[in-house]
Amino acid sequence: MYLRKCYRAKDGKRHAYWALVESYRTARGPRQRVVAYLGAMDEAGRLGVKAAAGGSGMTDGEARLFEPSVEPRWVTVDAARMRVARIRDFGGPWLGLQIAQELGLPGFLEQTMPSGREQVPWPLMSLILVLGRLIDPSSELRLAEHVYEHTALTELLGVPAQKVNDDRLYRALDALLPHKEALQRHLKQRLGDLFDLKYDLLLYDVTSTYFEGRCEANPQAQRGYSRDHRPDCKQVCIALIVSRCGMPLGYEVFAGNRTDVTTVQEIVQKIESLYGQAERVWVMDRGMMSRGNVQFLKEGGRRYILGTSKGELKKYERHLLDQDWTQVHEGLEVKPVSAPDGDQETFILCRSADRREKEKAMHEKFRRRIEEGLTAITGSCDARQQDPIRIAQRVGKLLGRNTRAQGAFEVQVQTRPDGGAQLRWRPRQAWLDWSSLSEGCYLLRTNIPAGSWQPAELWHAYMQLTQAETAFRIHKSDLQLRPIWHQKEHRVQAHILVCFLAYVLWKTLTLLCQRAGLGDEPRKVLDELGRIKLVDVRVPTHGGPVLHQRLVSRPTEHQAILLHRLNLRLPTDPLNTACSEDF
Repeated sequence: MYLRKCYRAKDGKRHAYWALVESYRTARGPRQRVVAYLGAMDEAGRLGVKAAAGGSGMTDGEARLFEPSVEPRWVTVDAARMRVARIRDFGGPWLGLQIAQELGLPGFLEQTMPSGREQVPWPLMSLILVLGRLIDPSSELRLAEHVYEHTALTELLGVPAQKVNDDRLYRALDALLPHKEALQRHLKQRLGDLFDLKYDLLLYDVTSTYFEGRCEANPQAQRGYSRDHRPDCKQVCIALIVSRCGMPLGYEVFAGNRTDVTTVQEIVQKIESLYGQAERVWVMDRGMMSRGNVQFLKEGGRRYILGTSKGELKKYERHLLDQDWTQVHEGLEVKPVSAPDGDQETFILCRSADRREKEKAMHEKFRRRIEEGLTAITGSCDARQQDPIRIAQRVGKLLGRNTRAQGAFEVQVQTRPDGGAQLRWRPRQAWLDWSSLSEGCYLLRTNIPAGSWQPAELWHAYMQLTQAETAFRIHKSDLQLRPIWHQKEHRVQAHILVCFLAYVLWKTLTLLCQRAGLGDEPRKVLDELGRIKLVDVRVPTHGGPVLHQRLVSRPTEHQAILLHRLNLRLPTDPLNTACSEDF
């Protein structure tokens, strides 16, 4: 460390003051940062700083700044005038950076992203995007104008707040996107080493997220089935692959009008091109199942566990009546049955008490709605002459709004002798009987050889699909993936990539918490440690300079326990958290 004389214009005059500066090395060469601003000092004051900071590690040139012939002068602090100048959020950004460094993300970005003539390296700007999405998810504009300057990212990353603007963040998105596949490969390898993850079971699911705006420049923005209940907005579909513990392995973005079943072959081939074709088991729900997809999986020698359509249950009506079920746990039973066409597959019948109650309530609700609607239509036909075509249309709309129970009634629209409509309907007892028998039941199919996995193991593997559903929920709630405000295709894809990387940090913190016995809710840990602040303290002295010190707030007992369990230590040297900006 050494002293640097700085100058500042004030009231038309040039004033000099001293700053304590530290030199350090980075991958891009030597850099300097201001450790503390010391104000105007005489030679004795500078010697006092030398004694306080210590002379170790200084070069001869730095040591010449201190005159050995002058005795150091000690000053007393004016405690009554001590002030806190700035308070920034420290714990959340610091924790996010610790996780990113554990994953080797900063180093990987520095090695992968080419450097040019930019004032701020793209790896640093990319880290700002990812950490901002984790700690305070918002738009790039809000990140630049509000979030960044109110956090300690300036000190942690060494990028001044005035250098972070929305234009530079947008260009960082453009620079990051081409490295998507390399990032996925790096993270898979690093996470596998850190947590001994096994990628033998791949869980695949698809969701959608919608846009604000017309998105005319994005051909992938289309209207389709909206999981967000926003059919009025254009959307894209996101296909996500996670491991059995929910750690994301990769993702793809599809057009918003793409159906789930058409994505399977493309995503399987994509994963195999990235990581090779190994002995993996693909797990997908019934929305992915088609005859062509099953044949594709079989021909490639791939193993799978798939959900089947509700109609497949009809083939096993006799088995549903039998009593030879195996109990997995209270309220859940399974039973292996042979393939209906004699194929080398195993079908697993599953019966859930909780699911039975849910489906029973849904059937009853929709059946009651149809019955009330048919009764009202019948009354209107009896009250006055009605057009049979209009009555048929009303009946069709009623059944279309309540498809869950549209088979529960037999409905006929007839024409009376006077030309009016007559509605006749009655319950279908066969439908009611089958509904009562099949409620809570579903069917799985797999080509895993019989005896390799027990039926209970197959069911547990299929239920891991909830990990993919959880990942989508966190993307949309905690990381605020939606709505998307970008209008260009490559910016949308880069936005989703940043959310994906933030979710990797989120899931890494989840596994760290589980390992430390802290549960599996990282948001609570992130919020608690996020209360740790970075403060600038102004220390006036009697008749001497005003000292400025940058300090990390002392953690509470609860925060200290979390840090200890996670094997993390806050910076204890306030000089290491100082930045190069005047304050």
